[in-house]
Amino acid sequence: MDRDLLIISTICFLAAVVRTGIALRACVFRPGRFNFLAIGLGFIFQTAFLSIRGHALGRCPLTNLFEVFIFLAWSVALIYMLVGPTYRLSLMGAFTAPLVVLLQGFALIAPIDVRHSVKMPANPALEFHASVSLVAYGAFALACIAGVMYLLQERQLKTHHLHSIFYHLPPLTDLFAAITRLLWWGFILYTIGIVSGFFTGRPLPRVQVVAAVGVWLLYAAILQGRYFRRIGPKRVAALCIIGFSAALTLLWGITFSAQTHSLP
Repeated sequence: MDRDLLIISTICFLAAVVRTGIALRACVFRPGRFNFLAIGLGFIFQTAFLSIRGHALGRCPLTNLFEVFIFLAWSVALIYMLVGPTYRLSLMGAFTAPLVVLLQGFALIAPIDVRHSVKMPANPALEFHASVSLVAYGAFALACIAGVMYLLQERQLKTHHLHSIFYHLPPLTDLFAAITRLLWWGFILYTIGIVSGFFTGRPLPRVQVVAAVGVWLLYAAILQGRYFRRIGPKRVAALCIIGFSAALTLLWGITFSAQTHSLP
């Protein structure tokens, strides 16, 4: 039943993707309420899936790579639901939905939903560490999406080749302000996640620590470069894309390392 909920959730996000694709193909894109409602409905089914899986496990559903990818997709949708309306980034849903479909589609297709034969007791400190870190990844993902939107609009302005979607993109200043705030929120949450990892009552695998610190240093460098104005807005937007791609790759290492150690 839990996978059925996840399939329905993926269909909701896919509906937003299809609607956007049809509108762009017809060159009459208008960011109405459909995308936001479709993503909101998909988020509800995501939450229901995580709740059912969590009750079945008796702990936060982060016990394998499948659940990590779904929790990450949920975090992306959560941050969008909070940030999109706040910063008038309704068009961000057109960029967010494909990422969620990609994450959940891969999780559903790939044989990575490996269940533990023995039900493991919950460790609240470890679960807090993992969940906060993944919510931070959600903020980094939205910063990446805002970076794509920034570069897209900047390129259209530079080439004077404007598409219908251009007129619905927020001003570059608003996009960059959103990127900066998302980076700071992600960095703060990730810092909390890393620090809390040292209070779980058991030593963390070295590979996991190195990978997590590597992601932290990467985003710290981006924020420091911007704070001292050594990195321009266009480069910050590009680094957000590169940074999230690297962070998502390192997440594999963190998850695989964690799976080789039985979680208490």
